[in-house]
Amino acid sequence: MRTRHRALAASLLVLALGATAVPAVAATPSPAGNGPALTAPARQLRLPAPTGPYAVGEDTVHPRDTGRADPYVPEAGARELLVSVFYPARAGTGVRAPYMSAKEAEMLLDSRGLGGAVAPEVVAATETHARTGAAPAPGRFPLVVLSPGFGQSRFTLTHLATDLASRGYVVAVVDHAHESVATVFPGGRVLPCAACDYVERVGDAGLAEVAQGRAKDVSFLLDRLTGRHPAWRYASMIDRRRVGMAGHSIGGDSAASTMAADRRVRAGVNMDGTFYDPVPAAGLRGRPFMMLGTDVDHASGGTFDTTWDRDWARLDGWKRWLTVAGAGHFTFTDLPMLGAELGINDPSAPLPADRSGDITRDYVAAFFDLNLKGVPQRLLAGPTPGNPEVTFQPPAR
Repeated sequence: MRTRHRALAASLLVLALGATAVPAVAATPSPAGNGPALTAPARQLRLPAPTGPYAVGEDTVHPRDTGRADPYVPEAGARELLVSVFYPARAGTGVRAPYMSAKEAEMLLDSRGLGGAVAPEVVAATETHARTGAAPAPGRFPLVVLSPGFGQSRFTLTHLATDLASRGYVVAVVDHAHESVATVFPGGRVLPCAACDYVERVGDAGLAEVAQGRAKDVSFLLDRLTGRHPAWRYASMIDRRRVGMAGHSIGGDSAASTMAADRRVRAGVNMDGTFYDPVPAAGLRGRPFMMLGTDVDHASGGTFDTTWDRDWARLDGWKRWLTVAGAGHFTFTDLPMLGAELGINDPSAPLPADRSGDITRDYVAAFFDLNLKGVPQRLLAGPTPGNPEVTFQPPAR
């Protein structure tokens, strides 16, 4: 399971972010003469525009848990998080937010063997539709925490975060220190993915530890966002009674781990993640949970990932198990959309990029609208004609 998980990460990034014949960029000869070095886009790459009524602001916070040493590099001292906070904003304020830094884009591409194939600036300059320094919209809003896949950075969930913020949520997307191959921490520090090395040594048990560690990270983050001395300047926007969490891959497992450990998280979503850290046999105290995954790997009764059948039975509140035909492991992230912008598609995941974005955005938002805002959702009541790719697995209850 672990080996395939990491192979999928590498293969899809290659397909989504690199190739030699990409119509959206201009090629110049590489110094080594090893093929084209794609240096400048013919047009700017863009993530899909958010669909909600609010403009979107973006901030960054850097909380440090001085009461807990980093679990993978104890000598580094306090556990660190780097968090992008997206929030409903006043239209016309702020300046365009970067997708990621050129250095982070360079590390991402190099980690996948794409150095020199795609210029880092092409990826870094992707339009996200969020703005830094934007004035907050009036009101109080539910908080949703997003946790990325293993080895991936918070940037891979930007489209989902931006769209949720436009629909009236504060969204905190977390980079967990020493768990990403492409994150620059304050001071220009590049932290190695020590968790990747740890999991390679100990196997799947290490991924269970990752999920449990992220649960501690998120509980600490909630303290710093909703406590008496918040780390974020606009923390008064957050309605601390309405908190949810979603994640991709190990981040989805972490959503269940966090709910098991922290009663403040009222609703959770696992996007195509194996439950390496199982849902407790006693359930999640009746709180709602949704599993959203690929049809090929996560249909009921499948043999690739049996943890979904096991843990579905343990979920004791409102629940849905949805699978998406033609989806791949990274369908629920930004990567298919970036690949489409570059003219690249993944033949092993034929679901069109626009449908990847639409399905992820709409079903996750519907889940939180229902369970954090109390707004009924036809989309979650059963199959809909506009979403033929989505299958409801065991009978909904």
